[in-house]
Amino acid sequence: MKALTLSAHGIPGTFRLEERPDLVPGPGQAVVSVRGSGLNHLDLWAEAGGLPVPINLPRVGGGEVSGVVSRLGEGVTQWSAGQRVVIQSNIFCGTCEFCMMGEESLCLDGALLGVSCDGGFAEEVIVPARTLVALPDGLSFHDAAALTLAGSTAMHMLTHRTQVRAGEWVLVMGGAGGVGSSAVQIARLLGARVIATGSTQEKRDFCLKIGAHFAVDSSQPNWGKEVRQITNKRGVDLAIEHVGGPALEQVFHSLARGGRIVTCGATAGRDVSINLWPFFVKQFELIGSYGRTRHDMKMTLEWAAAGRLMAQIDRVYPLEQIPQALADLRAGRVKGKLIIDPTLA
Repeated sequence: MKALTLSAHGIPGTFRLEERPDLVPGPGQAVVSVRGSGLNHLDLWAEAGGLPVPINLPRVGGGEVSGVVSRLGEGVTQWSAGQRVVIQSNIFCGTCEFCMMGEESLCLDGALLGVSCDGGFAEEVIVPARTLVALPDGLSFHDAAALTLAGSTAMHMLTHRTQVRAGEWVLVMGGAGGVGSSAVQIARLLGARVIATGSTQEKRDFCLKIGAHFAVDSSQPNWGKEVRQITNKRGVDLAIEHVGGPALEQVFHSLARGGRIVTCGATAGRDVSINLWPFFVKQFELIGSYGRTRHDMKMTLEWAAAGRLMAQIDRVYPLEQIPQALADLRAGRVKGKLIIDPTLA
């Protein structure tokens, strides 16, 4: 099989298109023929060696995978060859106290597909069969790959880590991105009044097109003031944040009293400072969110299959063009998701 491997970290990293032996599943494992693999900022961090976990090189990246079950290992009876599936990228043990409660995102022995083990930037990928989720009829491989990680992350944030109430003001940072574009749609579907941020007019127009009621220019230093003007100086009830760094600090200025922030990323930096006085006086909440549960995965796919949640795909690349796709993502030239399809010539 063909696989694109990261052989050296860097910005850009060093990649090599390789021919590898066909994968052989062990007990409890499944081999999936990849039909779509989405790109994520996680892939940029892995490329640069910027994650706080070691990555053994060479590594096949790609954590947002859809495809067809190809081969099954001993003891796997719930799946059969030819079934359409997606893969839960936060690989969970299935036996710890959190997994037993259905909280796989808190797994004590979790791993990341495409980081801790080889992922979907290849013609095939091998994973524990417990991480497979059936792909609903009518949902394409590309759309599923676009939603498997980013869409389910947004679903986890908006329906699991907090619950959006109809009529609330919701601010979505980076609304044109993978997580952001799903969060805009989910918040709108849950009855919220949605404000999205975008650094260019093209991105702001995109946010409005997919359901945001308002879009503000996050490249301007006073964008928080515009958010307050939109809400008649009140502020937002909830902010969906996946940027980190100074952007997270600015979000606090956009919150209404009793407002909450759910954050799942640190693209712009992991270290932030918080002024504790307004934090406790205005009774803000800062909520961490990581990964997703099986329930989040299934809900995301069901909403997409029903036409409620739409995958936002910018471009589709063949396997060998992953370095160019990563460069486009790194430069911010993306609205929605980039997809890799190993079947393309």
